[in-house]
Amino acid sequence: MGRLAGKRAVIIGAASAGNMAQVTARLFAREGATVMVAGRKAEPLDALAAEIGGHAVLCDITDMASVFALADAAKSKMGGIDIAMNASGWGLLKPLLEVTEEELASIVALQFTGVHHFLQAFVGAMLTNDPQGGSIIQISSATTHSPVSNHAAYIGTKSGAEALIRCVANDFGAYGVRANTVSPAFTESPMTEGAFATPGLVDAFLPRYPLGRLNTSLDVANACLWVASDEAFVTGENLQPNGGMRLRGNPQEGDIAAAVGAAMAKLQK
Repeated sequence: MGRLAGKRAVIIGAASAGNMAQVTARLFAREGATVMVAGRKAEPLDALAAEIGGHAVLCDITDMASVFALADAAKSKMGGIDIAMNASGWGLLKPLLEVTEEELASIVALQFTGVHHFLQAFVGAMLTNDPQGGSIIQISSATTHSPVSNHAAYIGTKSGAEALIRCVANDFGAYGVRANTVSPAFTESPMTEGAFATPGLVDAFLPRYPLGRLNTSLDVANACLWVASDEAFVTGENLQPNGGMRLRGNPQEGDIAAAVGAAMAKLQK
């Protein structure tokens, strides 16, 4: 029997091959859960659902009707929802003074308003379970506690989502709903592919991790597995499966420039 045997899980943001949500979906399925994956691209979602014996539904988290339709589909196909995880996000890395009105509106829609839609739909769905309750998981970021340069819109919206999760934990704990955030740090994934290809960039981050390496998507998935399981008597918390980076903080713009510059100089020799 797996740690999630008999559980019914929905994971939003699983439409990019090999991303954090896909890694988590595979882990949840191996641990016995029936998993519905959701996002904005049908082909990778369908392939993942076929691989793990689950379900796939198109969903745009910025559209309230789409999110509620996803919750309805999960209840119809799986009979209820025990675990709901939102891993959608956009790594907007841009100086505060250069962020456009359109970019700000987009990231707010995705990382704050969309999270509100997610919570309304899935907390509501968990209240219809018998018995009531379930585990809500929001993927956040270590940057909300350890800021990195030129990331204000991203950090601000992620911080707002963390506040929403704490409110849900406080308001709905009496109904058996647990709500937590999980915060990876600099993680190799489709969203960070370009950054990891930059010579010297990883060198700037690595000394900030007391456990000696960057966290992986599987590290984050394992944290999500624990908080999704009945083992976790935890709500309203922010888990940091990032090797202790919060103790030392992220490198800043000057640190990164120095590390990248040193790496580029070596390559030119």
